[in-house]
Amino acid sequence: MADFGGWDMPIEYPQGFQTAQPGGVIAEHTAVRERVGIFDVSHLGKIEVTGDGSLEFINSMVTNDLNRIEDGSAQYNLLCDEKGGVIDDLIVYRRSATDLFLVPNASNCAAVFEALSAKKPDSVTMKNAHMDYGVLAVQGPLATKVMADLGIETSFDYMAFSEGVLPAHPELGSIIICRTGYTGEYGFELIPRWSSAPALWELLVNSVIALDGRICGLGSRDTLRTEMAYPLHGHELSLEIMPVEASAGWAISFDKGDFSGRAALVAAKEAGIKRRLRGIKSLDRGIPRGGMVLQRSDGREVGTLTSGTFSPTLKVGIGLALMDPAINVGDQLTLDIRGRISAVEVVNTPFVPSHVR
Repeated sequence: MADFGGWDMPIEYPQGFQTAQPGGVIAEHTAVRERVGIFDVSHLGKIEVTGDGSLEFINSMVTNDLNRIEDGSAQYNLLCDEKGGVIDDLIVYRRSATDLFLVPNASNCAAVFEALSAKKPDSVTMKNAHMDYGVLAVQGPLATKVMADLGIETSFDYMAFSEGVLPAHPELGSIIICRTGYTGEYGFELIPRWSSAPALWELLVNSVIALDGRICGLGSRDTLRTEMAYPLHGHELSLEIMPVEASAGWAISFDKGDFSGRAALVAAKEAGIKRRLRGIKSLDRGIPRGGMVLQRSDGREVGTLTSGTFSPTLKVGIGLALMDPAINVGDQLTLDIRGRISAVEVVNTPFVPSHVR
């Protein structure tokens, strides 16, 4: 267990916990890539935004364009400050133009709520619902089998969601069922009321274990998202790292009109960014870690790792780094790993194929 955003969170589950099969990060990671795994990510924030003008207000704050999605769809977004730094990245669920459900990161939920509350019009009501809902993620090729065990219809598209009572388990109340996730695999996130989350979790555990799946902790969640080059706030995104530097420009709709931080982001683009997020892969047995410095063969420093880990899928060290934009895919660099020089190559991301669709 470890502290994560003020929550006690499991890093990994041991052998003998619900299953006699091996536990640990690699077993959990492999289960998600090859079969199915479940995560209790109820630490994630939840904010409800309702009332006339809710869609227009949130759209004036976040970077992406909520007018590009329909009711019943979700969208990845960034909330920036006026300097273009990222307060948080979050998912916005569009129930209707007057009813939005936001899921920010655990440690930033209060900051997001405060930043939005300071600008909201009187017609909009906001509620910090952090402790009102749980979030349970079902991820992997067999995720649909787990959902079928609950009687959940699973044909909706990626980034779509539905909401309602499960016919076989009405006692659980209304549940939001989303085709979203943070692993790069086909999957779902279920958002029940807090009081119903333990019972729903037990149902998921039984289904997953029957499929030789795993209950997964933060360790495998991090290796899975790093293989996909998904950003983690505080690493690839922060108040000091603009999204135009962190390869998150795809989530910015500059043509939709003004939004928080737009002027700073436009200025940064026009001036030319000084660093760019890229992937690296070890050419030896070295394991990159966040904070390590990248160098050229002449010893010149050209970047710093934001995340690094051993890839259980590729069986090699991988990492994400903010580096000189002059560095290209295919370039070879070095890392100082506790006094030993390790060779790495700049590579395209994601490191493994995406299967979210």
